[in-house]
Amino acid sequence: MAKNEVAVTADTFKLITLTGDLAEAVAEEMDGLGSIPFDRVKIPSGGGLAFEVPGEDEEDAESATELIGVILDHNPVNSYWANKFTGGNEQPDCSSFDGKQGVVRETGEVRSCETCPYNKFRSDNAGKACKNIHRVFMLREGSPVPLILSLPPTSLRYMRNYIAKRVLLKGYRCWQVLTKITLKKEKSKDGITYSRAAFTFLDALTPEQAQQAEAMRDMVKSIYRTIDINAKDYGQASAGEAAAPKTDEAGFMSVPDGINEELPFN
Repeated sequence: MAKNEVAVTADTFKLITLTGDLAEAVAEEMDGLGSIPFDRVKIPSGGGLAFEVPGEDEEDAESATELIGVILDHNPVNSYWANKFTGGNEQPDCSSFDGKQGVVRETGEVRSCETCPYNKFRSDNAGKACKNIHRVFMLREGSPVPLILSLPPTSLRYMRNYIAKRVLLKGYRCWQVLTKITLKKEKSKDGITYSRAAFTFLDALTPEQAQQAEAMRDMVKSIYRTIDINAKDYGQASAGEAAAPKTDEAGFMSVPDGINEELPFN
């Protein structure tokens, strides 16, 4: 913590959720318009240390060196484009919202991500033809609408270690604690500079806050896990394949030695 930085605790964190009068107002005003759209956060390419966060004006993004809030939910997302992905708005030819089963857009065929040849390493030179990310839904202070942060593979082992060692083994779930996410600059073996996420446990929520967060978490899991995949989910890749390094074969569910693989990561 910086010398003049004020610590954020559960007692000072202003948690706002879509409950009570606010929930009724949203249901009435959004009738026929669909659900409230979530804002997406981008991780910069080239080793930048500030997130790109949507501002009050949809045309002007803001910079944030840290994200502090409650991780309500997180899930793997896989996407495959038959033609080389350029970061445009074209829909993927096959997509998966759980990292396990993909659906081919044209035929509706269901494929296993585990056995799919496009999800194997070296199916696209040194990497995968299928793009893997991990979506994180985070509720920040003062806002009842979570942000979506799409983590590239280079950040997953850091999230894995944080959840396993700093959250689960302390007896909590992600939606029961305050988490800070920052960025660190790294360099690959090939000399590519990139940004990866770093996670810090700040405090456990009060029982009342945790109860509110759990209700929000259930809503996110039931409604928002199937938000369309687009270029914003692949912030680094959309700037070019060289924006982020190729990763090794370590997957998100490769938990540290000695920890039961059946732990509830979601």
